[in-house]
Amino acid sequence: MRLAGYAFYGFAIGLLLVGLRDLLFGFGENRCSMTYMFEYPEYRRVQLPRRVARQYPSYGLYVYGEGAYAQESRGLKLTGAPVLFLPGNAGSYKQARSLGSVALRKAENLDRRIHMNVFTIDFNEELVALYGGSLRRQTQFLYESIKAILRLYKINYIQTNDLFTTFPWLQDRPDPPTGVALVGHSMGGVVARALFTLARFNPRLVSLIITQASPHQAPVLSLDPYIQEFYSRVRHRWATSAEDLRNVTVLSVGGGYLDFQVRSGLTALSCPIDDLNKMSVVATAVPRSWVSTDHISIVWCKELVLATVRVFFDLIEPETGQFTESPEKRMSVLNYHFFRHPVLKPGGAQDDPVTFSAPPEAWKEVNTLRLFYSAPKEAQVKYFLFALSSRRKAYSHFHCRSNNMEMTSWLYGCTQMSGSMCVQAVDLSPQTELLPAYKAVTVKISELLSVSHLIIDASNPSGAQFVVECELQREESLTVSVQVPHVLSFGLTVSDISINSSGLLHTLQLQDFHQVYQAFRITITSHCKATKDRLPSVYRLRVPWFHEDSFDIASIPSVSEIYSMLHSSRPDNATSALLQLHTAPNCQYKVSIRTSFPKVLGQILRFCGPVLPVYSAVVLLLMIRTQLSSIKRSGHPVGIQEGMSKSLQLHKLEVPILLLLLLLRQSWFQDVWSSLGLPAVDALPLNSVEDLPQDPKASMQEWPRLVSPLLYVLGASIAFWGSTVLRVFVYFLSFALAPLHRPSVSRDCGTLRLHSQILLIIFLSVLGGVTCGALALMLSSLLHLYRVLRLQMTERSLSHMLNLAPQKVSQKSENGFRASDCHSMVKECNGSPLLSESVLQDVRDDLQLHFSLSTLLTFTMMLSVPSLIHWKHNLRYWIHLDPDPCWPHVVPLLISSVLLISCNTDNLLRSKRMLNLTLHLLLPLCVGMLAFCPLHIYRVTYFLSTALTLLVCSCYF
Repeated sequence: MRLAGYAFYGFAIGLLLVGLRDLLFGFGENRCSMTYMFEYPEYRRVQLPRRVARQYPSYGLYVYGEGAYAQESRGLKLTGAPVLFLPGNAGSYKQARSLGSVALRKAENLDRRIHMNVFTIDFNEELVALYGGSLRRQTQFLYESIKAILRLYKINYIQTNDLFTTFPWLQDRPDPPTGVALVGHSMGGVVARALFTLARFNPRLVSLIITQASPHQAPVLSLDPYIQEFYSRVRHRWATSAEDLRNVTVLSVGGGYLDFQVRSGLTALSCPIDDLNKMSVVATAVPRSWVSTDHISIVWCKELVLATVRVFFDLIEPETGQFTESPEKRMSVLNYHFFRHPVLKPGGAQDDPVTFSAPPEAWKEVNTLRLFYSAPKEAQVKYFLFALSSRRKAYSHFHCRSNNMEMTSWLYGCTQMSGSMCVQAVDLSPQTELLPAYKAVTVKISELLSVSHLIIDASNPSGAQFVVECELQREESLTVSVQVPHVLSFGLTVSDISINSSGLLHTLQLQDFHQVYQAFRITITSHCKATKDRLPSVYRLRVPWFHEDSFDIASIPSVSEIYSMLHSSRPDNATSALLQLHTAPNCQYKVSIRTSFPKVLGQILRFCGPVLPVYSAVVLLLMIRTQLSSIKRSGHPVGIQEGMSKSLQLHKLEVPILLLLLLLRQSWFQDVWSSLGLPAVDALPLNSVEDLPQDPKASMQEWPRLVSPLLYVLGASIAFWGSTVLRVFVYFLSFALAPLHRPSVSRDCGTLRLHSQILLIIFLSVLGGVTCGALALMLSSLLHLYRVLRLQMTERSLSHMLNLAPQKVSQKSENGFRASDCHSMVKECNGSPLLSESVLQDVRDDLQLHFSLSTLLTFTMMLSVPSLIHWKHNLRYWIHLDPDPCWPHVVPLLISSVLLISCNTDNLLRSKRMLNLTLHLLLPLCVGMLAFCPLHIYRVTYFLSTALTLLVCSCYF
């Protein structure tokens, strides 16, 4: 039985390790390019008003500089467009150096005609993702910093006005800026949006926010109620259709699959659908980037930093030197650099008709359905014409691609012909999209009613060589539907499809691929007879409901493996994911799709990993319930392994939750539930976060309840092996501490008298109220761990004594006392070896019970560690943690942990009525944890505190 238990938990921890391996290392290396500083970076501190400096002593505001620019900015005589960088969880203000250095280099290339001043805030590297008590303080300091920045420009402007009489031409100097652009990393992006929740904040001070890997939808871990309250305020403020927010442009960039700290689904902005000023994208879909980044590298990733800096410089008005106030221009620039990247910059598209002056020999009409053209080394002017008059009914689209990456117009629609030449045309190039290997454009022929011919500009005035490929397409013949294998097929079922490529673009509709728990390994094999002058193939996984596309490039011929997962589940009104194959003509492609079980585990951990502590807590509490039941039945508790094995009864937990969800779908029950002020049932985050339940009806989902048994097994494995490690640690630590303690044979070793318990409770309560509740909880947990250590030493002493009692030897034992001492201890036990064996059994029973309790207290202490770390980190500024998420809720836990030190199995047997009540109430507490804690992990402490209070009552009443 013991071997089977170890095998089961070994298999479970193996599943967990497979999922963790895929989550942490299953997506290759980081392909981002590093940004470098060419001169030594400097951070000049900005002097804040005394009131602000006194109120926020741990925070600071700096301006970035390097080289000559750093010397110029020493006096803070700033004239550029202000950009403020906000670090995230445990982030440093020095992370702004990548943004500041690239912006400085670009300004130097423009001869400093327009430039930026990059400011950065020091938030003291606080763990705001785990401790939400500082988020409000950071938001208020951000507001003070913005006012200080704008005050700097205003003072400089006023000082310059004093020179007007001497230098009249300075009167043409533009006005100082009236707003600041924000760049927020991680939780810094959430703080930037929280700025608009402040009562006195003027929304006109910030018109552009760019966030990097910021969890806008929900916190990654909800370890205290403050972070939930903070998110609720921000979510409510931005969910409204307030006009003052519609003029604020927000771009959220997710890192992709390499970012396992903040999954990209959380970076989506939850705003009204009709508010086009709020945009979300994943780094893998950003043009000229197409890379995934981890949580830290998104700050210095050169591809993304360049895109961000280009946005800022394109938004600076040359006349004022400040950022534009036009929301339309901000949207256009962001779309250009982060979404499509057409060949023409914003504002460069020509609405007026285009005329041509090329000679007749430069024009050539294409009479076939496909064009392949390779530009020669010699410079020449070349135009190709596709007539549409006879092809409108037979073909639906025209597709063209070229590896000529010059950002110039190259596709036109002719509206007036003169012989074989086009006289007048409209520019269709703005519909171009940049792909990793070439630019491509697809136009719908039915929308070109006034166009008689399509014109491809294949001129190479610089003599550059490139390839142009174009074709007329029938959408229905190039679109194929394929059913993806079921997620539980474990890779045994394969969906194969062969494509005899007669075109440049094929689309596979991956039917029923729209949930985040799905993961597939797609193998694409290409074969071609001739490979000369062929452009590489580009495979694109396109997700219609979110900008999370991913790209892969493959040479011809090749065998490519693509792992396809989703960052967000499909809304009800969208289609399944698409696989677009930009193929080479006259080639054969075979696509094989199978489920990847390691990737499925990785996806489940990516989305549901943060809820595993809840399942571990449930398993630990059910294990104690099993031990109490064993004590009631036989007088002895079962071991940890047996207790955990018997507690694996998920049906006792899931059935009540399902019944509750069914009842909550009834309006009358929901009204009663709401009138009682009871919280909504938490659903596992396996659907889009936008669909997480705001009302109880939304929690009735199929897959989250099916994934729950797997999470339960994984949580049980964590609890089992965690308690095993703690058991081994206690065992060896007891050897180290044994020489410091007199050997004992009493089960009461390490206990406290009643007055000592009262004094200790008062001391810990005062300590927690004056300093930090987590500190008091840690001390009480260590005191209980000391009780376990004493029991471990006593158990070893008694075992050794009984082994040596029949032998009259005088050598030293491993505990430092002689066999004669063992005989005297037997006499103390009325001289009966059998009585000593009963004492040993009592000690072992107490050791089993208290070790389980100590494991539970250690788990509770770990949940409060973030607030303890924050308190220690800021100890030089204040002694009392304010706000304290553990206070006063920790007081019942402190009382219980101290009183349980003196509890033993005999105390429990003496109060069977209370023990029966405790046994009946522990199961509903476990059901409550699974129902109300997955999205509110801090509630676990409340349930465990209630359970330990019941246990104390069973011991003393």
